[in-house]
Amino acid sequence: MGVKNKGYCLCCDQAVTFTSPYDWLRDHYRCGQCQSIPKERALMACLEIFFPHWRDLKIHESSPVWSGVSRKLRDHCGDYLPTMYDPDVPKGGEKDGFRCENLEELTFKDDGLDLHITSDVLEHVLHPQKAFQEIARTLKPGGAHVFTVPLVRKSLPSRIRAERDQQTGGLLHRREPEYHGEHLVTRDWGYDITQYIYENSGMESKMILLENIDLGLKAEYNEVMISLKQGCH
Repeated sequence: MGVKNKGYCLCCDQAVTFTSPYDWLRDHYRCGQCQSIPKERALMACLEIFFPHWRDLKIHESSPVWSGVSRKLRDHCGDYLPTMYDPDVPKGGEKDGFRCENLEELTFKDDGLDLHITSDVLEHVLHPQKAFQEIARTLKPGGAHVFTVPLVRKSLPSRIRAERDQQTGGLLHRREPEYHGEHLVTRDWGYDITQYIYENSGMESKMILLENIDLGLKAEYNEVMISLKQGCH
């Protein structure tokens, strides 16, 4: 059946038409101008609400996609650093014009960033506890990690799908392999992710769910997480 409605896109700041040819909106409910999808618009809405001066902040985004949030950050934030991950490139090296960073072993200095942004990345990380620790280490006191991740387990406990075998170094599949495109899903997250983040990094998190069809904010698993490093700038 699909969806089609007029509204306003917070990613491209225009009056637009949102459309999806499918009932599954998370991947298909697109802005007719910038092609953003709901998770991007929800993340952008949270930046505008909770960090209205984001244009003046030092922001790192891991694995950007050049529609929606990433494009707006690139065009409007003067201190925006996008990075990609390539296991064949040394940490902090460069490939195709991008700095290469592993969230589990960031090369950024301590207390140096105002915001980390990730969009559907943490379900693909083999050692998420290390990623959350590194994100907390490199944030300034009072800084935040703003991110999306599909909370497919909801109120059920998060579960591991794949992890690194400590003896062989290979992949150990706990469940049938699942991929998002070419990326292996390593963990099915639930709402207990907030406790996991706190236990591994000390950051307290809030979970934001915004629904407003006039802003194209409606989809499955469209929560935005905000994890805050304690302290003041």
